[in-house]
Amino acid sequence: MKMTSNRIFNSAVAVAVTALSMTGLVSCLEDDIPYARIPVGFTAISAEGETAAATINTENRLVTLTLGEKVDKSAVNITSYTITDGASISADITGGIDLTNDYRVTISLYQDYEWVIRANQTIERYFNIPGQVGTSVIDPAGKRVVAFLPTDTDLKTVSVASVKLGPDGITTMTPDLNNSTVDLSKPVEVTVAYRNVTETWTIYAELSETVVSLDRVDAWTNVMWLYGTAQEGLESGFEYRLQGSEEWTRVDQGSIDRNGGEYSARVAHLSANTSYEVRAYSGENYTEITTVMTEGTVELPNMGFEDWWHEDDKIWNPWAADGTSFWDTGNDGAASFASWGIGGNVTTPDTDTWDGGSGYSAKLETTYVVVKLAGGNIFAGSYVATDGTNGILSFGREFTARPTRLRGYWKYNCTTISDSDNEHEYLEGRPDTAIVYAALIDKPEPIEIRTNPSTRQLFDRNADYIIAYGEVQSGESIPNWTEFDIELEYRRTNAVPTYIVIVATASKYADYFTGGRGSTVWLDNFSLGWDYD
Repeated sequence: MKMTSNRIFNSAVAVAVTALSMTGLVSCLEDDIPYARIPVGFTAISAEGETAAATINTENRLVTLTLGEKVDKSAVNITSYTITDGASISADITGGIDLTNDYRVTISLYQDYEWVIRANQTIERYFNIPGQVGTSVIDPAGKRVVAFLPTDTDLKTVSVASVKLGPDGITTMTPDLNNSTVDLSKPVEVTVAYRNVTETWTIYAELSETVVSLDRVDAWTNVMWLYGTAQEGLESGFEYRLQGSEEWTRVDQGSIDRNGGEYSARVAHLSANTSYEVRAYSGENYTEITTVMTEGTVELPNMGFEDWWHEDDKIWNPWAADGTSFWDTGNDGAASFASWGIGGNVTTPDTDTWDGGSGYSAKLETTYVVVKLAGGNIFAGSYVATDGTNGILSFGREFTARPTRLRGYWKYNCTTISDSDNEHEYLEGRPDTAIVYAALIDKPEPIEIRTNPSTRQLFDRNADYIIAYGEVQSGESIPNWTEFDIELEYRRTNAVPTYIVIVATASKYADYFTGGRGSTVWLDNFSLGWDYD
């Protein structure tokens, strides 16, 4: 198909302004591809009582809402939503919709696309008995509670401290077992009611001969996490030693977290690639010894940003010309106009280094490229392709170790936010914000970032596949090189990552064309840490 020169120019301009920010490349101009080729569906949605942002899976046409336990799933209030420009929806979902089961809606633009809206709601439940062994097992599907008690317990007179089997503040239980004495020599039934829900739960008690158990040891590089079970109320804890040593080290009681009869501890300052022996104790009782091996350290490529090469005298790439890429940038788009004198790289090498020595740092500068703002950026991953006039990125590089922190040096020239989209106009005139973040994930593949509004998929730090996450931000200038230290907060200590994600940008909201022209962050001398201070 023949294209006019203006059409070529406009399409290229839109590609040029694709630039990574906190979540990926900035959203770009829409092109004139026929609507029939554009995937159609939700681009944003929110509901009253959400505890996390909604996830929108364009591939499976699935919206998942994470709701607080007090929300009535039969009448979820959708406060706002947007769909693909020009599309129509089979029913206005604003207001209350029933999400007790999957809710289906059709979004149409030349073709019909069925979407599913699904609610994810977790209710905290517990059943606590003083002196119990471990914590009670709660089975919401089977409406069962099993409490484990020492063998000398009189099951006819069991003191129950606290019970919660439904949403907080709106649940009644008949009979109310809180702070009561209960005969658990046989199963006890209670009725739990909230809103229009009425459930019959059965409470069981089992005598346990287990005095203390070491349930799990998660050994990292310089750290290990210990998990045990014992009778509540008795002195219990952990001991560890180098394999082959005679002397045990007892974990300080102040370092142990307790939940009834379950307890855990973090032990730091260990040696890498070293065998340790661990045991749990309760009173005078000890578990069998468990032997574990700590992991080694891993070095990531080009963490000092020393290696660069200039592709076709236009695009700066943060790796050696004959090397393998680890980092990438949004330069593929923004630099495509360099020869026309209207574009350029948003991320470049700079001789201003953290220690004043020779070599390079990475300079990330937010720039206005013809018609849109492009945020200076760098990320661990790769620029994959251009979708019409939008970007597709791959966030993450293969990685199976478990660091505790990301350190580095940065300086920042913070300007006032000068440009925005309609949604973020309220930010204009305020200081821009630089951000560096790191995450460990256990997806089977890297995170695909899509900036096309019709198929938008951005980084979600609350996603289920996030094992650990940490960030540092600055909304003011940092005139001199300053060290930052990002501690990674782990959500699952036994999970082994498959990829590491590291992202930095001079303008946090540049994916919404929002930021300050000239905001510039310099980065240098990144490193991974493996211990807790």
